[in-house]
Amino acid sequence: MPEDHAHTTVLVTGASGFIGLHCVHQLLEQGYRVRGTVRSAARADEVRDAMTASIGADCTDRLELVEADLATDDGWDSAVAGCTYVHHVASPFPNKIPEDEDELIKPAKEGTLRVLKAAAQAGVRRVVLTSSLAAVSSGHPPDDSRVFTEDDWSIVERCPPYPKSKTLAERAAWDFVARLEGDAPMELSVINPGAVLGPVLSGHYSTSGEIVRKLMAKELPGTAKIGFSWVDVRDVASAHVTAMTAPEAAGQRFCCAIEFSWIDEVAQILANRFGPEGWKVPTHKLPNFMVRIVAMFDPTVKTVVSDLGRMRHVSSDRLRRELSWQPHSLEEMVISMGETMIQQGIVSR
Repeated sequence: MPEDHAHTTVLVTGASGFIGLHCVHQLLEQGYRVRGTVRSAARADEVRDAMTASIGADCTDRLELVEADLATDDGWDSAVAGCTYVHHVASPFPNKIPEDEDELIKPAKEGTLRVLKAAAQAGVRRVVLTSSLAAVSSGHPPDDSRVFTEDDWSIVERCPPYPKSKTLAERAAWDFVARLEGDAPMELSVINPGAVLGPVLSGHYSTSGEIVRKLMAKELPGTAKIGFSWVDVRDVASAHVTAMTAPEAAGQRFCCAIEFSWIDEVAQILANRFGPEGWKVPTHKLPNFMVRIVAMFDPTVKTVVSDLGRMRHVSSDRLRRELSWQPHSLEEMVISMGETMIQQGIVSR
């Protein structure tokens, strides 16, 4: 274990979530002490069990779980006390469109500011914030030839609730840090992931992973003309860990995704890998009108139906160049998610 890491404590908010678990995993593997926040004490055992299964029981000696909720001030001062770095991963991600957009916007924005305020008062050196490509490319007029970069921001006036919440929360974070004073003010780095897939460490997985689950469970009659810039959760976590200490990451945001691919490519990868084992993954391409009909009854499909036929290209050049980021392929992230969903009992034939 690296000696300098053994005495460094890192706070990971939302430690029981899909990305949070992988951040905890990689930090523990690198020898850091980790304090993770969970919304209820009942989720703490899930985190410990996942780390014991993936790393070993010895790692839990360097893992502490505490209760803290983004909706209240309670617990945040003690959560950040003694921490050198913070990974602020926790944020609401719906599997359906809320009736009131403030259900997403308020906890995302106010929760981010709660964590940043507590971190700054505690003398935290740097916060790595999990934002989203939804804060980069949403609300713009359709243009399949455009390539979005870190210089782009979503147009909130034209955004659905989730992209709006991520954009306003990230904007608020940058504004907060810009107002800090002192000889060595707290630094901020931001990771903007695309649609996150990859290995599942517990029974919880990303909202994007619901696509894989529905395909494997044969809950969809076919595939829609919908696509994303995908990213493996392991690569999202590695971007967080690298950005935590890299001098060049201070004050930077990083688009974190590989190339755009349609959902039918995901379905074909699953069919090729798991079809011989008896999994009947639907690969038939549905016409747009049928997808809109499905969306009337499936709230998850409804969240993405507005993206039918639309391509959004994003460049991850900054992350590759400045932090030497080397991501997994689409095939690797899809297969690893399918295999671990089977192992975790999330899907069955």
